[in-house]
Amino acid sequence: MRAKFFHGSDERSDERGAALLEFAIGATLFLSAVFGVLEVGRLLWVHNSLVDATRRAARYAVNRGMTGQAKTEAQNMAVYGNAEGTGQPLVPDLTTTQVIVTHQNFGLGGGTVTVEIDSYDFNFVLPLVSKKLRLPAYKTALTAESAGFEPSVLP
Repeated sequence: MRAKFFHGSDERSDERGAALLEFAIGATLFLSAVFGVLEVGRLLWVHNSLVDATRRAARYAVNRGMTGQAKTEAQNMAVYGNAEGTGQPLVPDLTTTQVIVTHQNFGLGGGTVTVEIDSYDFNFVLPLVSKKLRLPAYKTALTAESAGFEPSVLP
C-alpha cells in the first residue's frame, strides 16, 4: 500500500481520460446544435427566396401578357432576377424548368397569372449528412389588371 502511494499513484488513476471523453461528448453535442441552427437558417432563407421568386415572376407576367416570350421572361425573372436570364441563379440549383407560368382567362381587366416553383430539392451541407429535402410547391397567383396594354390604345 505504501509503495503505491510512494510512486505517485492515487485513487484518481482510474479516471484517466475521463475529461477528454466528457469534452468529446459535449463538443459533439454543441457542434451538432450549431450546425443544425445554421442549416435551419439556410432552409428559411431558401424558403423566403422561393416565395419572393414566384411573386417577382407573377408581377412581371401580369404586366407582359400571354406571349411565349413573356412566359420565358417570367421564368427568367423567377430564377435570375432579370428577363434576359443572365447571371447566376438567385437560389442555388433553381432552374427555369422548375418554374411553371400559367394564364387562366387572361385578358384586359380579368383572369389570373399563376407562377409555381415545383420540385425544388434543398441540399443539406451538414458534416456526415448529405441528404435532400423536397420542398413543397410555391405558388403565387395575381389578377390581371392591365394585361400589359394601355386602354387608350385598344379599339
